[in-house]
Amino acid sequence: MPPIYRSLRLMFYVLLIVAGTVLVTAAAMHHAERQTLADDAQRANQQLALYATSLHTLIERYRALPAVLALDPELRSALTGPVSPQQQDALNQKLEKINGAAQSSTLELLDRNGLAIAASNWRLPSSYVGHNYGFRPYFSQTRSQGTGRFYAVGVTSGIPGYFLSSAVLGDNNEFLGAMVVKLEFPELEREWRQGTDTLLVSDARGIVFIANQPGWRYRLLEALSPTDLAELKATRQYDKQTLVPLPHERLRRFDDNSYLVRVEGPDGPAQYLWESLPLSTEGWTLHLLRRPQVAFEDLRNAALAAAGVWLTLVFVLLFLSQRWRIAKLRQRSREELERLVEERTRELRTAQDGLVQSAKLAALGQMSAALAHEINQPLTAQRMQLATLRLLLDHGRVDDAYKALRPLDDMLTRMAALTGHLKTFARKSPSGLREPLDLAAVVDQAMHLLEVRLRDEQIHCTVDLVRPARVRGDAIRLEQVLINLLRNALDAMRDKPLKRLHIRLEADQQLWRLSVTDSGGGIDEQDLPNVFDPFFTTKPVGDGLGLGLAVSFAIIHELGGRLTAENHGDGARFTVTLPVDLEAQI
Repeated sequence: MPPIYRSLRLMFYVLLIVAGTVLVTAAAMHHAERQTLADDAQRANQQLALYATSLHTLIERYRALPAVLALDPELRSALTGPVSPQQQDALNQKLEKINGAAQSSTLELLDRNGLAIAASNWRLPSSYVGHNYGFRPYFSQTRSQGTGRFYAVGVTSGIPGYFLSSAVLGDNNEFLGAMVVKLEFPELEREWRQGTDTLLVSDARGIVFIANQPGWRYRLLEALSPTDLAELKATRQYDKQTLVPLPHERLRRFDDNSYLVRVEGPDGPAQYLWESLPLSTEGWTLHLLRRPQVAFEDLRNAALAAAGVWLTLVFVLLFLSQRWRIAKLRQRSREELERLVEERTRELRTAQDGLVQSAKLAALGQMSAALAHEINQPLTAQRMQLATLRLLLDHGRVDDAYKALRPLDDMLTRMAALTGHLKTFARKSPSGLREPLDLAAVVDQAMHLLEVRLRDEQIHCTVDLVRPARVRGDAIRLEQVLINLLRNALDAMRDKPLKRLHIRLEADQQLWRLSVTDSGGGIDEQDLPNVFDPFFTTKPVGDGLGLGLAVSFAIIHELGGRLTAENHGDGARFTVTLPVDLEAQI
């Protein structure tokens, strides 16, 4: 084949690999973004249930109050005939005391026509006494059904609230009037305002009447029909309040009541995770709006992992293709065969180096994703700690604030240690490096990098190290060896009911002996002589390339040591032997 065609074919393969890498990483990032948003939406939905419980608990605390007061003989007697000024004054003071004890907003007693003959706010300019509320839906509900409920802006006070009412009946069960309790929610809105989420409560028409952020109240989630407008005018539900539409567009659906939405809010257009929860008892809907948080690190880690897997597959296919070519070339003459074998062997070594590096990138991507998940939980805890610090400082409790800083500092230190180990493992080391180091510290680094997997797979780990264990070598390459041995041990124990891992470091005359023992069932006797051969593996296709132990054997041999494998008990034991650094012992 002419050289120009070979160059064109090589260029085509390079472009194909690059294009495949771009497509795979883009798909992985898109999937990671969707999964992150879905997980965040699920957490927001769980948080929404807690907010709904707090609102429901507040209302239930007062739901029975008007029914209990409707049985009071003095209140019933006042509705059977004309009320004298002295009797009205006594009723006002009684409702005022009960309202203070119950910590409700207002109590009022209405006659059979809806006229307020007594109220707990009788001392205020906005007193309900003498005003007729027969036009309110809760009064007509009470007259016909015995109880009523209605959220509205007070036509007298101008303060919105939730009205719960119960019928006051005579001895013959005739309707005498209604006992009404009004609930206001400023404390609840203040409590909800402590978080970063936007919380809304809308009525059956889609009108937002409770909001923890300014500018969101009295917004329309749906267009109002002429009938709705007429009813609102007749009941004066949102008296003198201007109802403004809240434009929003659903971009993605996660569940029946869970969406990614673009909202033209008070602060301008923005995207939100919009979670909704119907409150069937009241006929309302509770909404939680949260800004989506997609960390760049998560997308990057997903892209690295996908690229590593893709490149590994590509290099495996290239290797298999190369093997097929070599088999075909055996049919030619011996002289030509020897020349071609020498040329292809050089290419194979280059491909093998690429495979080693891509396998390391794949492992790095997996560990990075696990560590990112491990770091996300302390970040959530740190947000809560910072909110606690703000409250303590706002109240002048400086000493308590310093105490609260200690766990925050510990979490940050741990996160820094995790990321530091990851950066160290990712760094390339110069070839032929021989420096004094502590082998026990290398074990510590490797254990930190695999800490998440050890915990998730519930590995019973025993570490027995002599410190310091002075040797000369390359810490990064030794760490790579130990990572390979530990990951092989964990893979071997994956489906075992009993998972025991024993790491032991001890001195043996002028040598340090580091052993890794697992309970993974051991190695077949016929496979033991071949475990350090390149591309030899007993794992399923796609789970390993058979390079880890071969590379580890070469690294230890280059450092003047030995790497051996044997069966021990119910598993396998790999032992690394390195000379003691005599200069460091002096």
